[in-house]
Amino acid sequence: MTHHADGEVLGEFLVSARSLTEYRAMFHLHDDDLRGRRILDCPGGAASFAVEASELGAEVTAIDPIYATAPPELAVRARAENERAVAWAHAHAGRYRWDWYGSTAEHAEIRRGAAARFADDVRATPQRYLAGSLPSLPCADDAFDLALSSHLLFSYADRLDADFHLAALLELSRVTTIETRVYPLLDYTGAPLDDLIAYLRTELYDKGVDTELRKIDYEFHHGADTMLTLRTAA
Repeated sequence: MTHHADGEVLGEFLVSARSLTEYRAMFHLHDDDLRGRRILDCPGGAASFAVEASELGAEVTAIDPIYATAPPELAVRARAENERAVAWAHAHAGRYRWDWYGSTAEHAEIRRGAAARFADDVRATPQRYLAGSLPSLPCADDAFDLALSSHLLFSYADRLDADFHLAALLELSRVTTIETRVYPLLDYTGAPLDDLIAYLRTELYDKGVDTELRKIDYEFHHGADTMLTLRTAA
């Protein structure tokens, strides 16, 4: 594992609880992207996206290795994991822009609300949540119209190498018919990853996947205002 210049390393992957409103901002999602669409959220973490988007007419499947935990235990764990993620963000508040949320308190309120929605839904509708992990998903080819992936790829570039990233992006493309959207494109310290992104875009192009860097109207980590989109070339 790579140690950053400040000597600080995030030891474990954070399991965050993000809301539909945050997903809309991160992935530039509109109602037309959701209604009637088969959507993959991977890794889903403790997000409330699956239940909230389903209420709008999407057919959402969330995949994450944490879903191997039984739903009652997972519901409890989700809240604890979310508190750890919130505490990390607040302890490193200088790395982030808080204007979208308004304040650290409002950020915590949104995340706790999402964790509560997730906890209720994973008990009520466990079939929405599949245990699995990139770069090998338990899904058929073209199982989804749209795939969304946040805060795993690029975020943990200190421990997930270029080969993992390429295999994961190809896997997301395999199971998706229209588009894959990935955010953010910085690591968890906020460091840019231009060389890695350029390498992956070249490799994906050579393998028949077109990519685009698309600006979004959301920036939590300073500089994280861009998502990567993938489409299989016609």
